[in-house]
Amino acid sequence: MNLLNHKIIALLGLLSVTNLFAGEVVVQVDGTDPVERYAVARIQSTFAQHPAWPDMQVRFGLDSSLPVEGYRLEVFSEGENPTVKIAGGDARGLLYGSMNLLEQLGKDPLAIQPSQEAARFPFRALKFNLPWVSYRAGESLSLHKKTCRDLEFWEKFLDMMVDNRFNALTLWSLHPFHLMIRNEQFPEACDLTDAELADWQNFWHALFAMAKERGIETYLVNWNVFVSPAFAKHHGVAEYCEENISSSFIGEGDKSELIKDYTRTTVTQLINTYPNLTGLGISLGERMGGFTAEEREEWILDTFIKGIQAADHPVRFIHRLPFSAGKGSGGSTDTSTEIMTRNAIESIKLPTKILTEAKFNWSHAHSSPKLIKVHGGKLGDTYWNRPPKNYDINWMIRNEDFFALRWAEPEFVRNHIQMNGQDYVGGYYLGSECYIPAKDYISAPGFSPGHSFERQWLYYMVWGRLLYNPNAGDDLFVNACTARYGDAGQPLFEALKAGSRMPLRLASFYNATWDFTLYSEGFMARSANSNPERLITVEELIKRNPLDPDYVSIREYVKMLKSGTPVPEGKISPLQLAEQSAKDGESALSILKSVSVNDSPKQLEAEVASAKAWAHMNLYFAAKLRASVALQRFRTDNDAEQGKLAVQCLKKAVDQWEQLAVVTDSVFAEMPLTQIHSFRKDGPDLRVFHWKRLLPAVHAELQRVSNEMGRFGDPR
Repeated sequence: MNLLNHKIIALLGLLSVTNLFAGEVVVQVDGTDPVERYAVARIQSTFAQHPAWPDMQVRFGLDSSLPVEGYRLEVFSEGENPTVKIAGGDARGLLYGSMNLLEQLGKDPLAIQPSQEAARFPFRALKFNLPWVSYRAGESLSLHKKTCRDLEFWEKFLDMMVDNRFNALTLWSLHPFHLMIRNEQFPEACDLTDAELADWQNFWHALFAMAKERGIETYLVNWNVFVSPAFAKHHGVAEYCEENISSSFIGEGDKSELIKDYTRTTVTQLINTYPNLTGLGISLGERMGGFTAEEREEWILDTFIKGIQAADHPVRFIHRLPFSAGKGSGGSTDTSTEIMTRNAIESIKLPTKILTEAKFNWSHAHSSPKLIKVHGGKLGDTYWNRPPKNYDINWMIRNEDFFALRWAEPEFVRNHIQMNGQDYVGGYYLGSECYIPAKDYISAPGFSPGHSFERQWLYYMVWGRLLYNPNAGDDLFVNACTARYGDAGQPLFEALKAGSRMPLRLASFYNATWDFTLYSEGFMARSANSNPERLITVEELIKRNPLDPDYVSIREYVKMLKSGTPVPEGKISPLQLAEQSAKDGESALSILKSVSVNDSPKQLEAEVASAKAWAHMNLYFAAKLRASVALQRFRTDNDAEQGKLAVQCLKKAVDQWEQLAVVTDSVFAEMPLTQIHSFRKDGPDLRVFHWKRLLPAVHAELQRVSNEMGRFGDPR
């Protein structure tokens, strides 16, 4: 089929076809909606890449009976020259219907099936921390500065968001505003030249426009009482901003009226300067030490809300939940603070709903799908016991647990949505604080697909597509893997799915809080002080209480064994957890035997390496759990057989880690890692991570436990 014979017809209100003639494909959009034009352009460009596809008529139309972001795809004729109609509840619905059509064409251009979908949540956002005035400091963040100024990077990232049905991009920085405007009342805050500022502004305008034409909302989220370094130095205020803001974001904030005036006027001018920016967000922690909970809310009302209300057009507002009841800069929960916060939010008068944000299970949402806690502790029902009217709850799925290894466990996402998608929930955010998915610094030479987010394509697909439609089956992801890797696609997906349960189980068993307290794919934790590399040892597993209340701790389990008390029904013992983990690890390795990476694309080799790595980590975790139970029984009962068993299990753990180091050696680079950057300043260079770097710690643990056994001989 010659490309020159393709015919694509777009009919929608003001959309019309002009200049369509034999030998050329031209679709001109006379309408003003950029999302509709983008949908047509995606269809055109994809057809251009597939000259063997059949002639086709694609008709667009709005349908008020469909929900917002919903679509219906109908096939009116089949065979070599099908006619397809895409009806959408709005422009985004038409766009998502177009993406569905292109997926089906990619699978089989002669077997297009009718389909209909609607959005489960109205808000499906990615959290993207910017490398400029970043929340944390470190090479793993700063190395992205050039990439994040590249509009070609953003074009690919935003296209990925469309493909996966994400409709909001939240950009996070402590204080990016002096890179965006020169405040008319406080021009000294921006120390850029006019040419430098113009260059930055061109970038921001282009980014926000690209997002808008893809139906993606854009939000800037900063923290609170921060100003530009130039402003701080000029006025002698907020001394914590004078040098490196990113290394001094915790502590007491400057309450001066000058900073309030600067913030309020900055907000107003920013909104007026960037009409394609959807909204702003704020956090009430970090530099609000010294503020009471009431003072924090008052500061927000006096600065951000008044600044928004004074702008020449409305924007949306993100209010993070919950924060300290006292004067500290960290987070803690408290019923009276929650009541006060709800009252404050309900007092805000804006034309659109306020978006809240609450960290699901703190910084480690890839754990239990049960809501155990948020940032600061347990969350009561204050915010939804009496349905909210001018706001909704949106869960933040913080991922500080796996950046290098690919991940795909759709059932976890489905369960999460089923358990936490109540009527008062508007949607989800997905993202990290310690990782920016821009420059690929993780892949070894020859294994990079381009940008870091492209390594994790399946992770974004699983979350995004299921947040849009949680009824989508695993065949969606299998087909995507098969489209990339042929016959290897299905076994690869099944192996990844089994292996990807490992970090969920570890984070459910090993109760963690803020960012650095757990790094699941490295089996590392900040509190693991028994060795400088921070490997989670058997001692750490023994003393740690689980996050998920359905898990029984090792100490409690050993007490049950000693007293003859059975594990309560519905509870999971450490040995049962070990059995589940081992089963998944063995299953993944067995499945992967059918996948050959000889003469295969480098990306398939990298995917298989991830699947094998998770498999070995599952088996390592299982062996460590068994060793921990046996060691605790030895210590409790002085049972020599249990002591021997502990050593035997640790030998198996060492073997699994050695295999883990081998399968990751050639595929993954030694990578800078923010979580371990500040663990210690002497000894090994812990700013750089690779599994093979932990081999000495893994062997040392075996030696240490073996020495405790003493009489059981050389453990090696």
